[in-house]
Amino acid sequence: MSDVRPAAIPVASPIVKPPLWLLVMITISGTLAMHMFVPALPAAARAFDVSPAAMQMTISVYILGLAAGQLVYGPLSDGLGRRPMLLFGLGLYTAGSLLASLASDVHTLIAARLLQALGGCAGLALGRAMVRDTSTIDDSVRDLALLNLMVMAGPGLAPLVGSLLSVHFGWRSIFVVLGGMGLVTLLFSWRHLPETSRPSGEVSLRALLRDYSRLLRLPSFVGYALGGGCTTTSMYGFIAAAPFIFVDELHRPLQEVGLYLGMLIVGMFVGNALTRRLIRVVRLERLLLVGNLIGLGSALTLLAVVLLGAVSVLTVMIPICLLTLGAGLASPAAMTKALSVDAHLVGSAAGFYGFAQMLVGVLSTSAVGLGHDPALAAATVLSIAAVLGLTGFWVGVRNERKDRAADNLAARP
Repeated sequence: MSDVRPAAIPVASPIVKPPLWLLVMITISGTLAMHMFVPALPAAARAFDVSPAAMQMTISVYILGLAAGQLVYGPLSDGLGRRPMLLFGLGLYTAGSLLASLASDVHTLIAARLLQALGGCAGLALGRAMVRDTSTIDDSVRDLALLNLMVMAGPGLAPLVGSLLSVHFGWRSIFVVLGGMGLVTLLFSWRHLPETSRPSGEVSLRALLRDYSRLLRLPSFVGYALGGGCTTTSMYGFIAAAPFIFVDELHRPLQEVGLYLGMLIVGMFVGNALTRRLIRVVRLERLLLVGNLIGLGSALTLLAVVLLGAVSVLTVMIPICLLTLGAGLASPAAMTKALSVDAHLVGSAAGFYGFAQMLVGVLSTSAVGLGHDPALAAATVLSIAAVLGLTGFWVGVRNERKDRAADNLAARP
């Protein structure tokens, strides 16, 4: 009798959860670069002898690149893996940052900012996908709450850091610091970041369009993506209007604006902390709706304050801080729901979710520039976004329940 051994059955290697501190570093890179350069715009405009509008393009192009790039990284990571796409993005981000620090004219600076954004958006999309790859629903909510705080911390903290660097070391130092951060994050990722997905190996334009078409035909995903975007980055509209509200209307010193914007992060932090604790005892759907209702009530309160002519630092900051608290409650749950609609398209879902956030941010920032009253414009934008967010969450929850009921019915013998 011959000694024939059965062929070994290949076993997929277990997926290792990446360290959360590293995912935080990866995520914060793109958001810091978004607004850190804002305080240095006048100095850079003088250096290149260009108009403020020309220099403002460095911000607009960055946000658009951040939005569009996520649509590509998500599907590519489903096909090729999260790790290689993230390393590529961090390399691109580092190169763009260093090129910006050496720019000799505004056109080179704009191109470098686009390159920086197309790299930085990888962390925003794929950091979230990696969390969802390796966590249960409850753990995902807790970890995504922290990553979501990083997304919101950028606009709040970056201008303060950028102004200090610009004043003491010149505007180019901002990009040197961002490039150094990108390089350090790239090296840590190369050393400590595992692959968290099981890539399909299929990469093509046809596959990309098919994946997004599949996602956008799911009302639950569309609802959660719309709700999540409106709940989080509509706040960018208020951030853009804040200097005009506090300095021009309320006659407060410019240096106080950074303090007021920093308080928004406190509200978001409290909301995220509550989410991390409540997720063990409160259903995700309830966190979504309660958080959004807090935001809607706060936005409408701010609108009433403006219409009644009762605008002051206190009457503006109290509803705004409550609004960010509501966002901190709702947005991690919304992100988890959106990334869970299809286990095979987590990367694509993360990419589109990030795109939706940036698109809402761009639209909100543009909308507050309309009219002659920044406070009224900001309150109106926040109120409309809160209503759209609540509608999106309602659509998402309703259709998810219908899909679950249909699956249970189909599973019966």
